[in-house]
Amino acid sequence: MVKTNLPLDADRLWADVMALAEITDPQRPYTRRSFTALFLEGREWLVQRFNEAGLTTRIDTAGNLIGRMEGRNPALGVIAIGSHSDTVPSGGRFDGIAGVATGLEIVRALRDSGVQPEHTIEVIDFLAEEPSEYGLSCVGSRGMTGSLDDKMLALTEPGGETLRDALRRVGGDPDRLELAKRDDIRAFLELHIEQGIVLESQSLDVGIVSSIVGIRRIEVIFQGEADHAGTTPMALRHDALVAAAATVSSVRRAAEQLAAGGADYFVATVGILSVDPSASNIVPGRCRLVIDARTTQPALTQRFVEIIDRESTAHAMAARVTRATFATLSDGPPVACDPALRTALREGAHDLGLSEIDLPSGAGHDAAFMSRICPSAMIFVPCRAGKSHAPEEWADREAIAAGAAAIYQAVKALDQSLGRNG
Repeated sequence: MVKTNLPLDADRLWADVMALAEITDPQRPYTRRSFTALFLEGREWLVQRFNEAGLTTRIDTAGNLIGRMEGRNPALGVIAIGSHSDTVPSGGRFDGIAGVATGLEIVRALRDSGVQPEHTIEVIDFLAEEPSEYGLSCVGSRGMTGSLDDKMLALTEPGGETLRDALRRVGGDPDRLELAKRDDIRAFLELHIEQGIVLESQSLDVGIVSSIVGIRRIEVIFQGEADHAGTTPMALRHDALVAAAATVSSVRRAAEQLAAGGADYFVATVGILSVDPSASNIVPGRCRLVIDARTTQPALTQRFVEIIDRESTAHAMAARVTRATFATLSDGPPVACDPALRTALREGAHDLGLSEIDLPSGAGHDAAFMSRICPSAMIFVPCRAGKSHAPEEWADREAIAAGAAAIYQAVKALDQSLGRNG
C-alpha cells in the first residue's frame, strides 16, 4: 500500500539509491567491491551528498565513512544510522545501499523540518560489510567495535596485498585502530532489505528484526599430489579434490541434520572451492574450501564444527591426501536486537500506519557488531521474491521510504527519551 503521509522525501531517497547503484562494473551489474576503484568512486559520491546535506565528513581509522550532524547537546552522545555501500559480485542495487541512503535522507528531513536534535546524528557507511577479497566481512564495524585484530589485518587477497595495506589505501590507519573504537554511540539503527519472502508474501510494510544470526567461516585445505590425469593409475592417485568433494557433501548432510533437530536456525554452505592446478588433464594437488555456517544457537555451530573436523579428516585419509588446514577465518556470535530500540521502531511504524512483524535475520549485518558497543536494532523492508545478492534484487520505492520513515520517527522519539534517561 502506498503511503502518502511520510515525513521525508521518498523521491529524493529513491534517487540516491539509484544513483549509487549505477556506480558499478558495467560488465557485472551491480558490482562495487570493497577496496576497488569503483568503491572509492562510490565513496566520493557519498561524500559529496553528505556535504550537500550539511554533514561534516571524515573517514575513521577503520575505514568507515562518517557524516555528522551536530546535536544541541553533544554531551548526550550519538544516534547513528547506517549500513554499507560495497556489494558482492553482481550483488544488487539495494543491499546496504538503501541503509546508507536512509541515514542521509533522515538527516535531510530533520533539517527540512527545522529541527536540530538534542543528540548528534551520524550516518555511517561501514567498510567492507560483504566478504572481501581478504576473506573477512564487516571490516569497518569490526574496527569500530575493537574486533579487528592483527591476525585479521595480516590476511591477504589473491594478489598478495594484506588487509592492513588495503585499509591504509582506502583512508584508514591500521596502526591507530584504537581511535576508531567508540564509546559515545547511544543507539544504532540500520535499514535493510529483508532478503526473504515473509514481508512480501504477507503484504506487510516492515519487519522489526528480533535477532541476527552468528556466522562462522571455516577454511579447509587438502594437500595431495598433482599428477598426469592420463598416466597415473587410480590406485596411486593423491587427489585433493576427492577429499574436498566428500567434505562438501558432509557439510550439506550435517547442516540438514542440525536444521531438522529443533526450532533453532542453522544453515551451512561451501561458497568457495578452489582447485590447484585447475586443468582437465591434471590430478588436483591442492584444494581449498571455505564453509559458511550460520545459526541462532552457538552450540549448534560447535556440533557442526566437530562433525566436519572429524569427517574431513576421514575424507583426507580415504583420498590419501593431507588435511593441511582446518581453521576458523571469522566467528561472530548471534545477537539479539535491543528491546527498547525495537519498541521505538515498532511505535514509529504504528505512528505512520505501517503494518509490521517481528523477524529474525538469517544474514549477517554491521548491526550485529555494533551491538557490542551500543544498543542496536534493524528494520527490514520487502524485496521482490526475496531475491538478494543477485542482479535481479529489487525493492520498491514506497517500501524503502516506509522503512526509512519508521526509523525517522524512532530517531525523533529516541532523541527525547535517551536524553531524559541519560
